[in-house]
Order: sequence, then C-alpha cells, then structure tokens
Amino acid sequence: MNCRGVPAWSVRKCNTSFKSPLQSPGLSRQNGFRESSAQTATLELNRKLDKLGEEVKALVADGYNPEELDRHISLLHEYNDIKDVGQLLLGKLAVIRGVSTKDLYAEFRLELND
Repeated sequence: MNCRGVPAWSVRKCNTSFKSPLQSPGLSRQNGFRESSAQTATLELNRKLDKLGEEVKALVADGYNPEELDRHISLLHEYNDIKDVGQLLLGKLAVIRGVSTKDLYAEFRLELND
C-alpha cells in the first residue's frame, strides 16, 4: 500500500494509457479483415436474395399469387397468436382448478394434437 491507501499494483495500472476493448479503425489489417467478412456476408445475402427471387418466379409461374400468399401467411400468424392466447388461458384455468391442461382439453372437447 502506498501513502494514499491504494495498493501499489493498482497505481501502476492507473498510470498506463487506456486500452479500449473496441478495435481501432486505424489498423489496416483488421479493417481489411472486417471489409472482407462484410463483403463475404453481402455476397451470401445477395445469393440468397437471388434464390428467393427465383422461387417467387417459379411460384408465380405455377399460378400462385404473391398477394394471396401474403394474406394466407398473415392469417396463419393471426391464428397462431389466438391459439397462443387460448393455450395461456387453458394453462391458467388448469392451475386455478388444480387439474392438468390435458384434463381441460377433454372437458372442452379439444384435440391434444391441435
């Protein structure tokens, strides 16, 4: 300990320059690596985009309407949200009654695999 009550090992570290955990943008080798990985990721995303574009073209050629598919997907999301709320309510009711959710399915004539 020094006269200020601070351990000697910490004083030495306090007098050193701050080293940021972030990489310095001035390091060209590391920036080159970052640019390379960004370019690789961009190329991969562009390949995926092209592939999806081809799949959409194939679906349209088969007679599917993208707007109809979007509507169908939206309805499926809405159905799943409503089903999740129903599951939550069944679970809470089962806790209140002290029974299993499976028992409630039978009581409300619901199928377990639905």
